[in-house]
Amino acid sequence: MDPVAMGFLASLAAGLMTGVGALPVLFGYTISRRLNDGLLGFAAGVMLAASFFSLIIPGIELAEQQYEQTEIAAAIGVLGVALGAGFVAVLNEWVPHEHFIQGPQGPNSKGLAKIWLFVFAITIHNLPEGLAVGVGFGTGNMANGVSLATGIGLQNAAEGLAVAAALLSCGYSKSYSVAIATYTGLVEPVSGLLGAYAVSLSQLLLPWALIFAAGAMIYVISHEIIPETHSHGFENDATFGLTIGLMVMMFLDISLG
Repeated sequence: MDPVAMGFLASLAAGLMTGVGALPVLFGYTISRRLNDGLLGFAAGVMLAASFFSLIIPGIELAEQQYEQTEIAAAIGVLGVALGAGFVAVLNEWVPHEHFIQGPQGPNSKGLAKIWLFVFAITIHNLPEGLAVGVGFGTGNMANGVSLATGIGLQNAAEGLAVAAALLSCGYSKSYSVAIATYTGLVEPVSGLLGAYAVSLSQLLLPWALIFAAGAMIYVISHEIIPETHSHGFENDATFGLTIGLMVMMFLDISLG
């Protein structure tokens, strides 16, 4: 199958896992704050491992092959991470949104319903994940794309349950909480399609796109997930979850890639 189509379908599947993970809430299952922080820690660990093993390292290797100079490859690595992190930082600055713990961020948001602020926050979070999957398949390396999609899908399931449970605790109904969690995952096939299509246009974009996606995810991990999981006194559980997530993604990348 065409790598662009594969990138779209794989990022769609990974995005829908957010809704799959949220389904237990529909049947009355709730999670403790402790488990919530552990699940988000797992998601952070998967994203962290994917950033390095599936994106930054392959991106630098591709740059070395293209330019045959280690210094240029290193510079692309540094600039790519900076651009990716900067892109999400700009979105955080210009898009009104609200985190469950950190509160409102971005420009004045008084005219928007609170639920939309939550949706925008989770959407900003999910954009780099879909981009990573799309770029992974856009390289033509199906094994790398599969490992990325599998890892991102697993962390989306954990994240979906955490998000739906948090929405439920804010007073929203079960069905509404699950629906919102599902909808936020649907941004991933959009960014996945854009990423896969972009790198299909030119091989020179491949290392930049891979490292850009990694930088964007690293920003999300540091700016959003870790502060969220370390705000309730369950830092050990969050760190344990992060470690497990990192090991799972590392295993997937080595065994599948």
